[in-house]
Amino acid sequence: MTDHDVGRFAPSTTGPAHPGTLLAALLCWLDARSRGARVVLRLEDLDPERCRPAFAQAMIDDLAWLGLEWDVVEHQSANHERHVAALDRLAALGLLYPSTIGRRDIEAGGRRAPDGGWAYDNRERGTALPAGGWRAVSAPLRVRLPDGVVTPVDVGGLELAQDPVVAFGDPVVRRRDGAIAYHLASVVDDDASDVTHVVRGRDLATSSATQVALRQVLGLPVPTYRHHLLLLERHERKLAKFHGAVGAPALRQHYSAQELCGWLAWVAGLAPAAESCSPTDLLRGFTWERVRRDDVLVHWTGERLEVPNG
Repeated sequence: MTDHDVGRFAPSTTGPAHPGTLLAALLCWLDARSRGARVVLRLEDLDPERCRPAFAQAMIDDLAWLGLEWDVVEHQSANHERHVAALDRLAALGLLYPSTIGRRDIEAGGRRAPDGGWAYDNRERGTALPAGGWRAVSAPLRVRLPDGVVTPVDVGGLELAQDPVVAFGDPVVRRRDGAIAYHLASVVDDDASDVTHVVRGRDLATSSATQVALRQVLGLPVPTYRHHLLLLERHERKLAKFHGAVGAPALRQHYSAQELCGWLAWVAGLAPAAESCSPTDLLRGFTWERVRRDDVLVHWTGERLEVPNG
């Protein structure tokens, strides 16, 4: 443990927790507690169309039911003033610009981003803010990131080096509906909470370079990253995150908290069998060397979670 060691779990509150959410929370919590670190639960509730207060409260309740406790619980929507201050800082640096190019135009560019989406070609970089500043802009706002390769460190050995300006393009930092966008809010709030370790699913690995570049622009320290396995499900012939198949309300009807914790421990490689346990039980002997590195295919039968050929 360092003198100043903080982890965080930051789920979006757009629906109920699912097995992947619970696994990510468990691994984040085990990582922090095994080092004697503080750990923050940050509820990412900025999307006005998809986030609901009931989802946020359900997330808190479901994580507590599983046996996870936090040093701090915060709602990202309460951090608006610090997000606005970050926009002011970026504007003062001359890095904000309005972006009127729509999603269809970006797709028409035909260049895929590392996460499977479409890369923005930075064509509007020369657009200046109006005399009234960024507050007078109704269009989305982007930030002009510095060109060049960024090399975040993943302590699990995952390669994160990337030129985010080329791979994704300058990121949106304020959306058309006025909501602060994910990258800026995440970076600013991690800094405010003194986060030193970011533990999250491998699907978010490709966002690391963009976030580090944004940190560097704002003069913020860079945390250590670790990206872990995902739970996947099969959609026709493709694999996708195990997300919509089953939520915590259904899981709680068919599993006790210790049964589900034991299943999560087994699927992650922390236990030889799916035997009932608590998160505190798993702290004894927890190391990342025991956590499996490959993703896991999961199926929900309507009553139980199964791993085909597992």
